[in-house]
Amino acid sequence: MRGGMIRDVAPEDIERLSFAMIEEEFFDQTGLHPESFDRHTFRIIRRVIHASGDFSFARSLVFHERAIPAGIAAIRQGRAIVIDVSMGAAGINRGLVERFGGRVICRIGDPGIAEEARRNGQTRSETALRRTMADDPGIITVGNAPTALLTVMKMVERRQLRPELVVGVPVGFVNAAEAKALLRQQDYPFITNTGRTGGSSIAVAIVNALLHIAEIREEN
Repeated sequence: MRGGMIRDVAPEDIERLSFAMIEEEFFDQTGLHPESFDRHTFRIIRRVIHASGDFSFARSLVFHERAIPAGIAAIRQGRAIVIDVSMGAAGINRGLVERFGGRVICRIGDPGIAEEARRNGQTRSETALRRTMADDPGIITVGNAPTALLTVMKMVERRQLRPELVVGVPVGFVNAAEAKALLRQQDYPFITNTGRTGGSSIAVAIVNALLHIAEIREEN
């Protein structure tokens, strides 16, 4: 078997080593110094790079000025975290969410969602997010469907939802970049990125980074 040298790394050390490698390569890959970001912003960027293997997120991620404190506050208050797809829900660190008294909610698999979506000419993600009003989510996370992010923004505008933070990083060619550009114009806390890239793994990485930051603050 050919290839580079395979490292012998214990499973529990993989994340730590990966973070160290990201920090070591960060300037060469991005032209930016880690110290040019505040420590919490860099923690989120680092985890997104870890999830994607893509250093370009160091420049493409966009943070509202109140995004990180708003997200931490929502987590520590035990507010629900709503996410658009089941794959994303599976990746969020539920142990940390529950430690703060919160829960992870994804309604895309709820009974009747598929039929309601077909009836209304919507995506399932869009329809599922419309059902979250009663959950009073603190963080709403979209990594898959741009239509779902557009729905969230409309519901926030109409005061049907009042999240502390919107994480919107849908991936795709149709309306993904445009939906995120619209999110960047909002005056409420958000984390998003520019362009067509994104996805559930990026959304999950952002939420998990916020959870770890909230945990560190609690311990301190």
